[in-house]
Amino acid sequence: MATLLTRHIASMTEMREPHKVLEKSGGEPVAVLKNSALVGYFVPAEAITVDSNRVASMDDIKVALASRTVITRPVLDYLKDK
Repeated sequence: MATLLTRHIASMTEMREPHKVLEKSGGEPVAVLKNSALVGYFVPAEAITVDSNRVASMDDIKVALASRTVITRPVLDYLKDK
């Protein structure tokens, strides 16, 4: 049996009424099983946040790199000799 990535499971029969599956899971992803085999995952819209999928712009990357210079500079200096 595959390792499940969620604590909630539902059978294909239960998926006939997806609103009940969502209520039971409390808005968390649900593993869908058929004959005790994993078919897939049912992920409610509220489990996915828009902010977590934002693509960084080049300016965002430059700011992040500049803010980490104090941490990364010693490592880069050390690696120059290697």
